[in-house]
Amino acid sequence: MTTWFTADLHLGHRNIIDYCNRPFRDVEAMNNALIENWNESIAAEDTVWVVGDFALGKIADTLPMAQALHGRKILISGNHDRCWAGHGRRADGWTERYLDAGFDEIVQGSTRVDVGGTSVVVCHFPYRGDSQHRDRFIEHRPADKGGWLLHGHVHDRWAQQGRMINVGVDATGYCPVDSAIIAGIIRAGPAQQSVPEAIASDRPTTSG
Repeated sequence: MTTWFTADLHLGHRNIIDYCNRPFRDVEAMNNALIENWNESIAAEDTVWVVGDFALGKIADTLPMAQALHGRKILISGNHDRCWAGHGRRADGWTERYLDAGFDEIVQGSTRVDVGGTSVVVCHFPYRGDSQHRDRFIEHRPADKGGWLLHGHVHDRWAQQGRMINVGVDATGYCPVDSAIIAGIIRAGPAQQSVPEAIASDRPTTSG
């Protein structure tokens, strides 16, 4: 059994291809590539932490794509997930819909996960920084108490900044990252300024 991390798939989101310069001709090719890349890496007994922003577009079409993905899937909800508690009453009933769609567990806010013997904070939002030009959702971000953080939200802005590691697909070759690679990044220390190329090596990035 292996533990994996990913974020910001944005399944069904046509505009993300342009926003992040994703190498797909259209949204169908993007969806197919993300699902194929996932299933090539992940076995049925593995656990995958999806660190926010799983599906957009017409949610009735995109959310059920979770059923096609291998492994036990835990969603740490992000600002684009309908079940995110930050939406207030608009999130009512959505947790059940995400579970029905194929997620095994929904986590709000942040949690801790053991990665190679290190307790790591996992949250959709980084300590600081954003995919836009200002930091949003400040009240939903974890406090920086000196620990390592796995996050999404920033898309292609960075792969690693200090103790913040971006596990979003735009930084990882459009594939989930296994915990052994994350543990290696942590061992390398916060001075390392980019996620090792091993994350994306030998993995396809396009479909068609």
